Amino acid sequence: MRDEDQVIDLLDATCFQAISMSATVVSLPPSGIAETLDFLRRLASMMSGGRNAEMLLQAATHIETLGRRALSAEQLFHAQQEECAENAALRQVAELAAGRLTVEVDGLKAELLAHARLAEAEHLRLAEQTRELTEETRHLSAVVDEADARLARANAEIEGLRSALQARSATTVVVPVHTLQLLRAQFNHLAQGFERSGDLISQTICEIGGSAIDQAIAGHEDPDAPVADGP
Repeated sequence: MRDEDQVIDLLDATCFQAISMSATVVSLPPSGIAETLDFLRRLASMMSGGRNAEMLLQAATHIETLGRRALSAEQLFHAQQEECAENAALRQVAELAAGRLTVEVDGLKAELLAHARLAEAEHLRLAEQTRELTEETRHLSAVVDEADARLARANAEIEGLRSALQARSATTVVVPVHTLQLLRAQFNHLAQGFERSGDLISQTICEIGGSAIDQAIAGHEDPDAPVADGP
């Protein structure tokens, strides 16, 4: 009976030590746990009841419960390991994809910056062309206005001469050659101005007027004598 009590005490201390140990996962083979449980239960059945048999059965129950918990913990641990491995693989793939996307984004940024610079340069070029065209338009407008003013003065002078000639004589017109030469020079200047501005009609009118004055001047040899036009 003493040997049996010593075995019971040893098993009790072993179970208590196993229960009070820190949670260190140690994988035990299922056959070893089953053999231990079978041994404890057979040993308890060999006793004639009492506290020792009860302790053996409790130890077997605790060992079986702890075995199930250990198995569940081991399965959970392996599942977490697999999940961590999958997460690590997914993280590596995500990092590679992020690296490629970063390179693509940097390339797109550089391309957009180059396009923006080209667009800015084109905008500046068009703005400069617009400014030059505006200045040229203003210059041409000023030239046309000046030509119109000169033509108006020439027409007024012609009308004044015509009125003076009509008032002096209905059949004879007397005009100093010097005046005709001045008019001729004025017509030439106006014709050149209209030629530069592209006004062909006004240019033709001035050339016709200048030709008529040339004919009047050619009909008199003395440049200081008046020109008479009559029967």
